[in-house]
Amino acid sequence: MGGLHSGGALGALCLNAFARFGERPAIADDVTRWTYSDLARNVAQIIALFRSIGLSRGAAVSVLSANRVESWAVICAAAIMGLRYTPLHPLAAEDDHAFIVEDAEIDALIVESGKFAPRGLAIRTRVPGLKHLLSFGPVEGARDILAEWPTCEPAPLVDESMSAEIAWLAYTGGTTGRSKGVMIPHRSIAAMSALIVSDWDWPADIRYLAATPISHAAGITLYPVMLRGGFARLVNGFDVEAWCRTVAEEKITSCFLVPTIIYGLIDAASVRAKYDLSSLQMIVYGAAPMSPDRLLEGMKIFGQVFVQLYGQTEAPQIITTLRKIDHDPAHVQRLGSCGRPSPTVDVRLFDANMKEVGINEPGEICLRGTLVMDGYWKRPEATEEAFRGGWLHTGDVAVKDEDGYLYIVDRTKDMIISGGFNIYPREVEDALMSHGAVASAAVIGVPDDKWGEAVKAFVVLKPGANIGASELQAHVKDRRGAPWSPKSIDFVEAIPVTGLGKLDRKALRAPYWQGRSRGVA
Repeated sequence: MGGLHSGGALGALCLNAFARFGERPAIADDVTRWTYSDLARNVAQIIALFRSIGLSRGAAVSVLSANRVESWAVICAAAIMGLRYTPLHPLAAEDDHAFIVEDAEIDALIVESGKFAPRGLAIRTRVPGLKHLLSFGPVEGARDILAEWPTCEPAPLVDESMSAEIAWLAYTGGTTGRSKGVMIPHRSIAAMSALIVSDWDWPADIRYLAATPISHAAGITLYPVMLRGGFARLVNGFDVEAWCRTVAEEKITSCFLVPTIIYGLIDAASVRAKYDLSSLQMIVYGAAPMSPDRLLEGMKIFGQVFVQLYGQTEAPQIITTLRKIDHDPAHVQRLGSCGRPSPTVDVRLFDANMKEVGINEPGEICLRGTLVMDGYWKRPEATEEAFRGGWLHTGDVAVKDEDGYLYIVDRTKDMIISGGFNIYPREVEDALMSHGAVASAAVIGVPDDKWGEAVKAFVVLKPGANIGASELQAHVKDRRGAPWSPKSIDFVEAIPVTGLGKLDRKALRAPYWQGRSRGVA
């Protein structure tokens, strides 16, 4: 009877797109352009290669590479074969990569030749259980799968019963300690893809630009792009000029960006002026909170094209959405919201006793539904903690307004307790960035003998701006109240971010909490 309830295998999504969209443009990088038929042919050849080295359903593969079409072909092949795919962030450290490859029990690691070759060889030395080291391009001691691309094209088949198995074993960002493997089954990503297609404001002609690594948020969004027969253009890293040129040349209609990148675009008026960016109809942003004041600046430049996603590795991409229509200058306060819960995702705000809070009362965002992970890999205690009370606990605190919009206050673990006041860094950061001279800001709590913790800010000023700490402190006091006003402000050239574009509070806290009980988590 189990077969009656199968469905949602990611491989079926891929094969369906190959069959339906044949000669339409599918994906391109700086070197290669493939139609859906080209992608299908290359995926079939990778499957043949994987089978030839003994990989079969349940085996684990990982890719360490810049954004390139072959990486996506491997990810599709893994989905069709029922392999467990684990992304590796190209900017992460060797220790992180080695830990993930070992912890995830990876059978085959594929690395790009060039700068990733030494890393691949180092990982093979450090992880004895790694059976196969493969490569895109020549790497000494690895099999170059571009050179060995088989010519046979077996018709790949998908067993729909794999919908309950792990499709992605994706590791958390690790900003709060050693990262955990998140078991994301096929059904979660299939549900995510259907929700993204239905609930985001996609243009009719999807031409999607992925500038951040497809190993993470920009990549998992390629599934819904394929579902609609869209075209994906991959670029490596973000450079304002290169990004604007690509949008103009490729007539890009949609993209995913993190807030720090959007701030860079907003502040680069002279570069933007050189390119026609009018094709952009949807800019999706997420991964970190965005200042409502800076978002308003972006809307004046690009129009009402913004869509905000809120998700996490444990429930990818679409726990809530703030749609284009919600980005309304007539409702400025709503720009600080992460939107409303997605259809079919049950979202509640609970207090510490798992009691649902009232309107405008802070509570932890908890959810359940097909979007949710199966748990943490080999971490039963962490899984039990995450699912206490039968709900996935996100660790994010939010309030809900009368219209059902959620406003994330901050991470529970980031809360600063200063003189008995509970202060969330996001509140202070938004107040700082409401000042016209501030480009971006980050706030942490630092040890203080009098207050327990003191609010400390790091501020990047806009080009040409000249302002002192006392004026910004007064501004925050005026906007939020005295307890929120930073006790100290450091003016810096840039705010540190993780490889995923999230504000790296761990790095900011480290010098101040060394040797103390709170640590830097």
